[in-house]
Amino acid sequence: MSGVVRIAGRRVPRLLLAPWRPSASIGVWMRPTAAVAAAATPAWGRSLGASPPTVAATVTAAALSTSAAATQAQSAVAAATPAGASRVAVPDGTTAPATVAAGAAAAAPAPSVDPAMLRRRNIGISAHIDSGKTTLTERVLFYTGRIRAIHEVRGKDGVGAKMDSMDLEREKGITIQSAATSAVWGDADINIIDTPGHVDFTIEVERALRVLDGAVLVLCAVSGVQSQSLTVDRQMKRYRVPRITFINKLDRAGSDPARVIGQLRTKLHIAAAAVQVPIGLEADLCGVVDVITRQAVYFDGPNGESVRREAVPAEMEAAVEAARSELIETLANVDEELGDLFLAEEPISEDQIVAAIRRATIARTFTPVFLGSALKNTGVQTLLDGVVAYLPHPGDVSNSAVLLDKGGRRGQRSEATDGGATEAAAAAPAVSEQSFELVPDTAAPLVSLAFKLEDGRFGQLTYIRVYQGVLRRGSSVINVRTGKRTKVPRLVQMHSSEMTDIDAAPAGDICAMFGMECASGDTFVDADKGPLVSLESLHVPEPVISLAIIPAKRSDGGTAFAKALARFSREDPTFRVSLDPESNETIISGMGELHLQIYVARMQREYGVDVTVGAPKVNYRETVQQNAPFNYVHKKQSGGSGQFAGVIGDLSPTPSGSKDNVFVNKLVGNNVPPQFVPAIEKGFHEACAEGALTGHPVQGVTFTLRDGKAHSVDSNELAFRMASIMGFRQAYSAAGGTVLEPVMRVEVAAPSEFQGGVMGGLNRRRAVILASTTHGDDVTIEAEVPLASMFGYSTELRSSTQGKGEYSMELLEHRPAPSSEIKVLKEAYEEKKLAGRKQ
Repeated sequence: MSGVVRIAGRRVPRLLLAPWRPSASIGVWMRPTAAVAAAATPAWGRSLGASPPTVAATVTAAALSTSAAATQAQSAVAAATPAGASRVAVPDGTTAPATVAAGAAAAAPAPSVDPAMLRRRNIGISAHIDSGKTTLTERVLFYTGRIRAIHEVRGKDGVGAKMDSMDLEREKGITIQSAATSAVWGDADINIIDTPGHVDFTIEVERALRVLDGAVLVLCAVSGVQSQSLTVDRQMKRYRVPRITFINKLDRAGSDPARVIGQLRTKLHIAAAAVQVPIGLEADLCGVVDVITRQAVYFDGPNGESVRREAVPAEMEAAVEAARSELIETLANVDEELGDLFLAEEPISEDQIVAAIRRATIARTFTPVFLGSALKNTGVQTLLDGVVAYLPHPGDVSNSAVLLDKGGRRGQRSEATDGGATEAAAAAPAVSEQSFELVPDTAAPLVSLAFKLEDGRFGQLTYIRVYQGVLRRGSSVINVRTGKRTKVPRLVQMHSSEMTDIDAAPAGDICAMFGMECASGDTFVDADKGPLVSLESLHVPEPVISLAIIPAKRSDGGTAFAKALARFSREDPTFRVSLDPESNETIISGMGELHLQIYVARMQREYGVDVTVGAPKVNYRETVQQNAPFNYVHKKQSGGSGQFAGVIGDLSPTPSGSKDNVFVNKLVGNNVPPQFVPAIEKGFHEACAEGALTGHPVQGVTFTLRDGKAHSVDSNELAFRMASIMGFRQAYSAAGGTVLEPVMRVEVAAPSEFQGGVMGGLNRRRAVILASTTHGDDVTIEAEVPLASMFGYSTELRSSTQGKGEYSMELLEHRPAPSSEIKVLKEAYEEKKLAGRKQ
């Protein structure tokens, strides 16, 4: 979408046209009614002690020019702002600080968007574990009036944080499942998803960020950018999510926000600058200074609910001016408009700074940094101001889908013989695909995405993001993946584990619905109109660890055990269930020890099934290291027509280090009839499922078929499939088959006094130490360690650091295992095969 439109023959930036919409009757852009353009909000006034003003300035479209538009937008805000007021209403229907009002008016997106959408923000709160996400969300809910009292994370008072609804979350003090809620700040409607910080539950962050328009990245003022912070950053970039940053825990000893901002720039490679300066640090923290308005902000009352603004303390004026200059210089490097003013050495107003922050944040080239301490009730209200002022609403974000057809193939009603109506499944989508731009308009046909599933008291609960149109209770929708047409039986708005029934969810909203059979990543569209489109699904990481489990009691091995496994694997795409064909054991796979421990505990609590857990199994892989030819002929005579097939070709590593297994057909002539080529490819993929060395899957192999042999009577698909499998095994050892082990990126945080012991423990586990960083009294050690060596490390770390150390890890890559480990794996595989033959 172009950033410039034409009005009465003049080029006008689209971002200046929030209060304007096209009129079909006269063919020009017209201003909506004053009721839409101006909205008063007493909540902002209660927060900051200002009466709710309105914007009532009207500008003639035909006379509007680019420079005049900016001037008039700022003049309109200034004229409508009472003396001393800190907040004013802006044309998108929300209210904002007086310093951001003109910027918000100039930065609102395309016209003809529903005013309710302009007031909506869909945000996620993401961070490394123990950075204070859930504590921050608890304060947000309190200050927005969604809860009446603040409760802490671990539930010491028997209640626990609102967003941690599971007993396991309250016991362990960590977030396991993402939780959704909504709140009103001023007259802005904010949908919030609180996500886990532990890498084992990274799929929860993945699917939340897939459907959000903006995010708050929370960093600890002491630990700074940590391993899961890097993972979250990659996920935000993958789904193109703008973010603002909140440096939390400024009350902790050793807090250093300047160092954390430096890490944002060097480790996350994003321009960042503080919009606030703390008043005191550690135990002396008592407020923040807004460097844009040059006002000191204090948070009074038992829970910091009363916001007081005063002049900047004299001793902090120099620091505030330095921070303001750094903010402007950083913005000048990423925002062209502000950069021009900066290079021309023209004065830069507060409104221009705010507008530049919003533009650069939405463009994902900059992140404004807010400061505070959620636990000490400092800085949360100003962060909410920043969410409304700087993060995009649904109309600011461009979303596209894949166009599968143009509406011709979709579910249609057919009359049954008894006169009742039945619904037929839609035909398969067309093979040809093209991009389709979604319009966040309630009048457009429905397009929505199911991004999370839960089994609730009333059946499957499906979380839905509506991108286009309106999702209504009782309306008919089509699941694009299955082609099934169904009615929406019930819609609810979520508040953690609580639900409120609603009749409809418009474009840009997030809701949940019951009674809809689907999977994570399914697209739902209007059953009666509009094109058949499919939204991009989720990125699902591969599991890295497996366990064998069996019910402890034979009586538990039936329905309850199977139900639990089916439910958990349906809800969590990273939780996999399989059956070992040789040992007949049930194998569960996941992202880490904690991930699987949680599901084992839930199986006992929620289904009453006690299970016996076997030793953890590492997901090794096999591959080849060099080219090797094969020439194999499969012969089998059984009295009648036999089996005959020959394959000739070579096995080689897949180019560019790819993990994919590739089949290449380079046959010349008809020595191998074309109808048998699919059977040869099938045999190759079957052979890759179990490597010849240790029985683990093979990856990164290219199978090139060059020639073969066939018999007019004895050749068939089975013969060629067997020839392909045996030819693969024939060349495998000659191609340098080897074993790959998963290597984890590990980050350990502990007091500096235990640094030597921690590093020694990692070295004993075949770790490669990458870095050791000291900040205050703590040290952070980064290392790469094989997963097989990390079992039981949590117990060792606790004992070696007197319970003060913590660590996190995530999969880095698979690397060749040492020969001693390969030997052990080979011997175990041979014993397993021998035991299977004896049975």
